[in-house]
Formats: sequence, C-alpha cells, structure tokens
Amino acid sequence: MAGVGNRANVDFEDLLPEMADKLGGEGLIRELCNGFQLLMDKERGVITLESLRMNSAVLGLQDLREDELVSMLKEGDLDGDGALNQMEFCVLMFRLSPELMEESWVWLEQGLQEELNSNTKRP
Repeated sequence: MAGVGNRANVDFEDLLPEMADKLGGEGLIRELCNGFQLLMDKERGVITLESLRMNSAVLGLQDLREDELVSMLKEGDLDGDGALNQMEFCVLMFRLSPELMEESWVWLEQGLQEELNSNTKRP
C-alpha cells in the first residue's frame, strides 16, 4: 500500500487485510472487539445510530453523512433490532472488506482440512 501514510483518510477496507496479516486471526478479532467497544452505547451494549454518530470520529469516520451511518447500521443489522451487536459488527467489518472475505474462505478451508485430518488420525 504505497503512499498510504500520505493520505489523510485511508479507507477501512484498505487497512483490514493488512491488519489481519500483521495481527493474525485472534489479534484481528481482538481489535474488532475493541472497535465495537468504542462505538457501542455503553448502557445498551450495542451500536445504535446515536452511539455511532457520537463515537464515529474516534475511528476516523467523522466524515460519514447521516444517511451513510443509517445505511451501515441497516446493512449490518442481521436480527432487525435497529442496532449492531458485537457479532453483527464483526460480520459487517468482514463484509466491507472484499479482500479479507476471500482470505476468510482460505482460513475456513484450512481449518476444515485440519479438522478432517485430525479426525481421520483418531483410532
């Protein structure tokens, strides 16, 4: 990612695969959980439109318009409650990064292969 340091606003989808490479799977999940904690409504334990609006600048998202925030919530809200729980937030972050989604399929295939191999070695 040449020149990234010179850009004032770096797209999230540009950074997520790089974070995954540097942090590994567990480290990435930990960082996503930290991001969730920063954005969530502390009383409800979920990300609401209001908490996203109030806390988005912490993650460099201060330039997002209201309709973009609403769209983000709608896209990630899998259970239809109008908010994002931690699992929905993590799924949304992966979905926003097509490159990472491709890598996640590779990780899934590797994990399944390892599981199959360990099961076939058992007596």
